[in-house]
This record gives sequence, structure tokens and C-alpha cells, in this order.
Amino acid sequence: MALSKIRAVFQKYPLLANSLVYGTMYVTAEFSQQVINRKYFSNKVPPDPIDKASLLRYAVVGCGINSNLLYYWYRWLDRTLPGSNLKIVTKKLLLDQCLLTPQIVVIFYVSMSIMEGKEDIFAELQQKFIPTFQTSCLFWLPAQCINFLFIPPMARVVYVGICSFMWVNILCWLKQKKLKQ
Repeated sequence: MALSKIRAVFQKYPLLANSLVYGTMYVTAEFSQQVINRKYFSNKVPPDPIDKASLLRYAVVGCGINSNLLYYWYRWLDRTLPGSNLKIVTKKLLLDQCLLTPQIVVIFYVSMSIMEGKEDIFAELQQKFIPTFQTSCLFWLPAQCINFLFIPPMARVVYVGICSFMWVNILCWLKQKKLKQ
């Protein structure tokens, strides 16, 4: 019963449903990263409170930016390259990793820097783009292979959102690393 209602919402309002699920995964990943850092890596007593402004920034990026970009990207990709044979999946993987991923990384670091009010909105991107992109390739190539081979198109953004929960935890860790002076 509940699954049929969820499916109906995704069929009737796919962009909204995918945006809410993807954004929730983004915020949940940032929240879990903060909790892990407070519990295992902070010597402060009491530990710093949860950074609600950071959660809001992740909500903006997750719900408002990346989910929309991903929704239309996967629609375009599935229309341009229909099917799921190995040749098609390889093309989708290469397009996804070579065309979309660099843009997502740039959007992430620049939009976060803007929302954090940083003076140089490109400083963090310049230092972290290559390691983030390399880590992304190690994580997303297998994840997207599963996506394109086994996940139905209407559930792709949700699947990517679930993977993003894990990925955003990695991204949060990469983002926390201090910039070299």
C-alpha cells in the first residue's frame, strides 16, 4: 500500500519527489558527518553544536541545485542513449563521469563558498578539485554501472541519492580538510 502511494507520487511529481529525496540524503549525510566528527574526532567538552547553517547549505545544494541538474541529466542521457547493454552503459558512464561530474564538483565547492561568504570563492575549488574528482571516479564509476544496468529510469535519481548519502559523507570529509596556505 505505502509503496504504491510512493510510486504514484514519483510518477505524478517526479522532479519534486526526486528533489526531496535527494536533498534529504544530502542533509542526512552532512548531519551524520557532523555527528561522527563530534563523537570520534572532537576533543571539545562539550562538543560544538550541530552546525545548522551547514545543514541548510547542503539542503540548498541537494534539493535546489544538484537534484534538478541530475533529474534532467538522466532524462537526457536515457533519451539520447536508450538501453542498458554494455556498450550503451559504457557510453553513459563516460559521459556521466567526464561531462557531468566536473560540473557537479565545481558547483558544489563554488556554491558552498558563496553561501559561506568566502572572499575567494574559487580557492577551495582550486585545491580540492583534482582529489575530489579522483575520489569521485573511484566511487561513482561502479555505482553508476549498477545504476545504468539495473535501476529503472524513474528510480535513478533516488538510487543516486542513496549513493550520494555515502558520497556526501566522503565529500564532507574532503571539504573539511584545511586549505594549504
